[in-house]
Amino acid sequence: MQNLAERGIADWISREGAMSFLCACLLHDLGHFPYTHSLKELSLQSHESLTGSAILTEPLKNMVGACGADPALTAAIVDKELTGNSACGTHNAELLFYRKLLSGCLDPDKLDYLNRDARYCGVPYGIQDVDFILSRLIPCPERGVDIDSRLIPNVEAILFAKYLMYRTVYWHRQVRAATSMIKKGLLEGLESGKIAGEDLYNLDDQGLFDLLRKKAGIPHASDLAEAVRNGRLYSAAAEIPFSEAEHTCLKDVSNRSRYEEQLADEFRRSGVPLGSGDIIIDVPESGSFETGLFVLDEQRCFAESSSAFKTGTLNSFVNTLYTIRIFINPLFCKKVETLSELSDILNGEKLWLRS
Repeated sequence: MQNLAERGIADWISREGAMSFLCACLLHDLGHFPYTHSLKELSLQSHESLTGSAILTEPLKNMVGACGADPALTAAIVDKELTGNSACGTHNAELLFYRKLLSGCLDPDKLDYLNRDARYCGVPYGIQDVDFILSRLIPCPERGVDIDSRLIPNVEAILFAKYLMYRTVYWHRQVRAATSMIKKGLLEGLESGKIAGEDLYNLDDQGLFDLLRKKAGIPHASDLAEAVRNGRLYSAAAEIPFSEAEHTCLKDVSNRSRYEEQLADEFRRSGVPLGSGDIIIDVPESGSFETGLFVLDEQRCFAESSSAFKTGTLNSFVNTLYTIRIFINPLFCKKVETLSELSDILNGEKLWLRS
């Protein structure tokens, strides 16, 4: 905020608004529960909504107000569903600016987590020159921040680092296996009514495993959660590049169990006794690479600037990452690998893709 203040934001923001933004930065992930980002397809409240509600509830509401911030504005910066005078008081003109700062290509969260995740995962991909980036940002009331062409290499580094972190860490096949196993158990619980969204909010990882283990009557939830907890992850039997034309039916997570059962039937006909809980179709959640930046000295948006990272390049990042995986219970992996019909089952008739 100090760097931006030196470049003119004091002309259009208030002290109360600035404190509200700082509180929003500190609290914006407060509503996270286990696997939050990976469960966006399920019928659950967003972590932004949960954060907004927490900020507007005591004792946090009083604590935010006591530090000179407006709780309503703080909550609305995080939760975009909160709009209008009732949510933001007299600060509506500042709200868009703060939201653009908090969520975008150069938001403080991304500059923090890319460096931190790379360090603690032991990979060399995420390191960013945060001090230089912050020193070159140019505030804009409508767009949040603009850049000049000197920052283009840094933005390229962030975009490529994010891509590499997704490819090697966030969406690594073992991470996707654990995620898909937990998601399958939770989906069964939610659809049966034996688990409600309220049961998940405010849990930590241990609490989630305890919940899935204790809930009776959910066919596979307990076994899948226990397997993840003990590192017995399902193995990838196949990886298939996602095609919008061929695989749209799989984007709806609630449909996948039907296709999983079709695949299991095909395996059983080939002599592999897979049950409905032994096979999982995993499709990553929708993702994007934010490039909504304006390059002032070139007078054009980032994707049309002198950067090598054009729209087509960024789309290719997404397409490369967006891979369908068929995960199999490791008890059956060797039998599946010996099937001469495996390619036919997965890619030939594509029974599991029929609507």
